Amino acid sequence: MKKILVANRGEIAIRVMRTAQKMGIKTVAVYSTVDRNAPHVKFADEAVWIGEAPSNQSYLLGSKIIEVAKSLNVDAIHPGYGFLSENAQFAEDVTANGITFIGPKSKAIHIMGSKLAAKEAVKKYDIPMVPGLDEAITDIKEAKKVATQVGFPILIKASAGGGGKGMRVVENEEEFESQMNRAISEATNAFGDGSVFIEKYVASPRHIEIQIMADSHGTILYLFERECSIQRRHQKVVEEAPSAVLTPELRKKMGEAAVLVAKSCDYLGAGTVEFLLDENNNFYFLEMNTRLQVEHPVTELITGINLVELQIRVARGEALKIKQEDLKITGHALELRVYAEDPLNDFLPSVGNLEVYSLPVGEGIRVDNGFEQGMDVPIYYDPMLAKLITYGQTREEAIQLMIKAIDDYNVVGVSTTLPFGKFVCEHEAFRSGNFDTHFVKNYYDGEKMKLELNQEAKIAALLALKKYFQDQKIVRLPNS
Repeated sequence: MKKILVANRGEIAIRVMRTAQKMGIKTVAVYSTVDRNAPHVKFADEAVWIGEAPSNQSYLLGSKIIEVAKSLNVDAIHPGYGFLSENAQFAEDVTANGITFIGPKSKAIHIMGSKLAAKEAVKKYDIPMVPGLDEAITDIKEAKKVATQVGFPILIKASAGGGGKGMRVVENEEEFESQMNRAISEATNAFGDGSVFIEKYVASPRHIEIQIMADSHGTILYLFERECSIQRRHQKVVEEAPSAVLTPELRKKMGEAAVLVAKSCDYLGAGTVEFLLDENNNFYFLEMNTRLQVEHPVTELITGINLVELQIRVARGEALKIKQEDLKITGHALELRVYAEDPLNDFLPSVGNLEVYSLPVGEGIRVDNGFEQGMDVPIYYDPMLAKLITYGQTREEAIQLMIKAIDDYNVVGVSTTLPFGKFVCEHEAFRSGNFDTHFVKNYYDGEKMKLELNQEAKIAALLALKKYFQDQKIVRLPNS
């Protein structure tokens, strides 16, 4: 493998290229018009323009990307995450064109891409699942009958879904029909597939995921868990490894279950098996993400393993040299997704120019970044600027370092999730480890935070004024 094309942009494109270059592999970037001067374009050995800014005219053009790869004699394509990373057809087309796809086979992507097919595949391995109906349903009367049997509250979920779209919590029978209609309509608009399924709503769940890595020689490893319960609109914002609540026994149980999920679809490469954990420490299979996760750095820091390097090695046909018993957890890592969003205004995207953009540095601080000062934040893509990751010997140390790193991260021109990250790290529920996926709903109030920040600004202004008058007095003293 001498040359890899990274079919992505931003921080993940740079992340993959760094490792490829360390391994002596040349890299190719692709870019849209709006990304012409982006850092990932400058970082690569070669870069090719593939279309206009909207992703369906650039980063989602699988055939165009393959065409570029062939013209530059590329050996492999790494899809990163998002865009084409979980597109079974793209994986198939890459392979059909004699190029290595750095990821699982299309069959695994296809099975795990449908929540219902995934449930069907793992059934025979006795993996615990949330009670509910494991088949697609669009008939509202039939669905209501099932919901009543399962017992309210229930969760309606789009079969083809992701990112919280086509997902509705229904508290009682009265609101069932309207919520069902909304879920079907949302799922149809987002995925072109209106089929949904119904399951029992787990009231106070934690979102725990297990990182796995599988080679083509029959070895599947689990690289422990990540806690991803701090979410807004079903999207993760703060992640950590390890989880504050897993015992070694539960960790082993969940890890072994994740390995069986990977086995159920003949998995290859890096993948993540997601579970819900209820207040009684019962865990239930949720889904499998057939790609590298946004939050993979926290796993890298606690295991000392470069997951992208392993992805490349496995794709080259190499056998994993590590054994399960060799893997150990050392220290604690925390990640904050730094989005160009306004946490004081319901996390709405915040576009604009990065007038000031200065990153924190220091021991135990890692920033996977995709932007630089003076750049505009484009409206066409996910608004994530970077990932801020801290590592300490203990959870407390990682949290304190995160607070300091947030304070040292200077962004002017757009709003970001940095103040929200600080709020989480300073909150007693998070620090104690006693929280679930309802953290934002239970504790976070954008309006209240706005008032507090205004108050802090007022106090800072008054202190500055007081200092100014004191300085004036000192200046006048000799003349008195």
